[in-house]
Amino acid sequence: MTPARAHWVVPEEGDGVMRTVLNVIWLVLCGVWLAIGYAIAGVICCLLIITIPFGIASFRIANYALWPFGRDLVRRPDAGAPSVVGNVIWFIFAGWWLALGHLGTAIALAITIIGIPLAWANIKLIPVSLVPLGRMIVERPELAYPGYRPAQPAPRY
Repeated sequence: MTPARAHWVVPEEGDGVMRTVLNVIWLVLCGVWLAIGYAIAGVICCLLIITIPFGIASFRIANYALWPFGRDLVRRPDAGAPSVVGNVIWFIFAGWWLALGHLGTAIALAITIIGIPLAWANIKLIPVSLVPLGRMIVERPELAYPGYRPAQPAPRY
């Protein structure tokens, strides 16, 4: 029996270039403004001491809003009951307003054919704007940037 050897997964030549282009367009047109808004909300939440978890979640959303293509927001497996309670409070006071804002922006962007990918990024922000606690950002290395070659173990048969 031979030990599993690592092999290189090389993405095709054009993979990731479109993601980078979309991220740059997103950053200029939408990302900076969304990130600033979420960062200001995060600072306000952190100043109010009791809402620090919401502030940290706002900073996480701001980070994601800067460069959304090639990354995903997923649920943290260790998030427990406090996140659920916090998400209910967030949903009542801020979440649905933010989700409506993202939906309205997505519709406006989708009307222009060129804005459809940006509309999709706004749609991806709706779930995290509704319930931000208990989420984490994960990189999708196969789509992260051009030329990225992640090492993966060989398949076992």
